[in-house]
Amino acid sequence: MVRRVAVIGAGAGGLASIKCCLDEGLEPTCFESSEDIGGVWRYTDSTDSKRITVYRSVITNTSKEMSCFSDFPFPEDFPNYLPHSLVLEYLRMYTQHFNLLRHIRFQTTVLSVRKCPDFSTSGRWEVVTESHGVRESHVFDAVMVCTGHYQEPYLPLASFPGIESHFKGQYLHSWEYRDVQAFRGKRVLVLGIGNTGGDLSVELSRVAAKVFLSTRSHTWVVSRVSDQGFPMDMVSTTRFNSLLDWLLPSALTRRIKFRKFNSWFNHTNYGLASSKSSKFKIIINEELPFCLLSGAVVLKPNVKEFTESSAVFEDGTTEGNIDVVLFATGYNFSFPFLEESVRGSLHDNRSLYNCIFPPQLEQPTLAIIGLIQLTGSIMVGSEMQARWVTGVFAGWNKLPPPSRMMAEVLKRKPAVKRNPSERENLKMSFISYVDKIAACAGVKPSVLKLLLTDPKLGLAIFFGPCSPYQYRLQGRGSWSGARAAILTQWQCSLRPLRTRVLRDSSSSSWGWSWMCLLALPAALTAAWLCSKHPQAGWSPRL
Repeated sequence: MVRRVAVIGAGAGGLASIKCCLDEGLEPTCFESSEDIGGVWRYTDSTDSKRITVYRSVITNTSKEMSCFSDFPFPEDFPNYLPHSLVLEYLRMYTQHFNLLRHIRFQTTVLSVRKCPDFSTSGRWEVVTESHGVRESHVFDAVMVCTGHYQEPYLPLASFPGIESHFKGQYLHSWEYRDVQAFRGKRVLVLGIGNTGGDLSVELSRVAAKVFLSTRSHTWVVSRVSDQGFPMDMVSTTRFNSLLDWLLPSALTRRIKFRKFNSWFNHTNYGLASSKSSKFKIIINEELPFCLLSGAVVLKPNVKEFTESSAVFEDGTTEGNIDVVLFATGYNFSFPFLEESVRGSLHDNRSLYNCIFPPQLEQPTLAIIGLIQLTGSIMVGSEMQARWVTGVFAGWNKLPPPSRMMAEVLKRKPAVKRNPSERENLKMSFISYVDKIAACAGVKPSVLKLLLTDPKLGLAIFFGPCSPYQYRLQGRGSWSGARAAILTQWQCSLRPLRTRVLRDSSSSSWGWSWMCLLALPAALTAAWLCSKHPQAGWSPRL
């Protein structure tokens, strides 16, 4: 019987895990190595502690209505996309509202997590911690690891001949970047075109003498703002769109998406992506296209080698007088405190049952929270993982036997190296993954039932944003405010913009009513199809 639970890390996933433990009547103790909550969202100017943090100018890529914890909306006056300071403020509000702080032990580092001698029957773990030079040993009935996958900077120096032996300039990883001041007037080469590489290239272009952005991948650039002016994720992340992805041939959906991406600007003309490539990534950046158009950022292919002051690229071109090379090459994940029998099998999230449970354990009392990358908010995904895991610990949710979990894991593709360049291994469709875990936890909304019993809500769930409130409508942990939150989410997204209100005589209420009336039969048919053919295993097309 699980009662005492160790939670490692007090970032967003750790806070959600503490709260979910309390919801299930468990007794959590959270160990946080730093002096405060927030994880990567707690910005600091210093790099001395080696703690991974966001950079000063970062803005969220997912909007507040799509990123909040499912029973705790962001304040209405918060903007749709948030700086790190407001994300941290929200996490403090969450912590205070649910009285989580008393369960956290700060400046306490977890040194080891090992099975107790009677683990095969008890499932208990021995957790050794250190705080202010004092070591302690604890025994817990279960452990939730909430350290995420932004743990160790990945610096692939061996992939760039000459960077260590010949190059006389400075090179650093993006985790050391805080703001532009140190790069003023310099010629900077950014390696990697993920979200971070795109953001930093744009920001550096305002003060640097020149910025070069090197990439070896096909990359589609999208905006946070939809054609209608709403947050893009609220418009695109819907059950209706996911159903279309599932029904239509992959080649057709890919063509539709590429055409949509190119309707903003032709990516091939900018050297970013070709519609003929089947391997690609998507980044979110409103300013990068203009920076490329204005020459403030120059796109280059992969670097072949470095000389004393130059970078030689694979197309034979050379850029000289490079002062700084900035590696935006991502992070490795590791769990050095876990015993080798567990740590050695964690190649990536495909080594885990449903990306959470190590399947080889005799007792399912160890869970890895947040080792995922979704096409939506990781905060929402981590909270859903925590709800299911604590339900398993409390005995409400059941897991298959280890042999079946192991067989399920082995069905997946072979694991690859823990290389951030292979980060797509962690990436999954937001709706399909969260729905899958919600179904395991017994909290997945029944669209068909809602369309029949509450058509207004059912249509909002099917055609509208797949916001986290949907997972509080039924089952354990349901929230009385979920329905209202779903039906008012569009208004909530507009409220921060109402700082100057203009009169508009047009009204869309009648149009919306007619659309709902016409859409109801189609939605019922689609929901029936979904109930007959569950899409828990949909593969992401993004």
